[in-house]
Amino acid sequence: MAQVIMFVGALIIFLSLFLVETKKTDIPCDSRNDCPQQILPRYVLCVNGLCRIYFP
Repeated sequence: MAQVIMFVGALIIFLSLFLVETKKTDIPCDSRNDCPQQILPRYVLCVNGLCRIYFP
C-alpha cells in the first residue's frame, strides 16, 4: 500500500513538470529576422505580426 502511494506521488510530481506555463512574449515583427534568436531546439517564427516560440 505504501508503494502505491509513493508511486502516485511521484507520478503527480512528474506530470506537473509538463503543466508549467511558459513565459509568453508578444514581440511585434514583420519577418522571422525581426524575432530574437533562440538556442536550439526552439524555433522562433513571425506569426500574425508577433514572434512565437515553438518547441519541436
